[in-house]
Amino acid sequence: MVTLGTGIGSAIFYRGNLLPNTEFGHIEIKGEDAEARASDAARQRDDLSWKDFAKRLNRYLEMMNKLFWPDLFIIGGGISKQHEKFLPLLKIEVPVVPAQLLNEAGIIGAALAAQRDQ
Repeated sequence: MVTLGTGIGSAIFYRGNLLPNTEFGHIEIKGEDAEARASDAARQRDDLSWKDFAKRLNRYLEMMNKLFWPDLFIIGGGISKQHEKFLPLLKIEVPVVPAQLLNEAGIIGAALAAQRDQ
């Protein structure tokens, strides 16, 4: 799971279990934190076209693929509401889908996890 907004949030689920404490927005790409290049804030700051944003996001996802070999990338966060503008432009071989609950996915997931832990 990758959330794209003011930064890059990340989560890894393995066999249905959340791996805690991931922070993959700070992986270095071209000498910068990934979130400085591939977040929605970076897209807006650099006035990127959807094609140019997709290239940056693709590079980030390719790096995540090399490290973890995921079965699927799920994109959430604020930009997920506009997924139809950039997901078709990605060239990564791993399937990439928008979160079903779009920007609300992280909030609802956190609430459910907190409720479960009580």
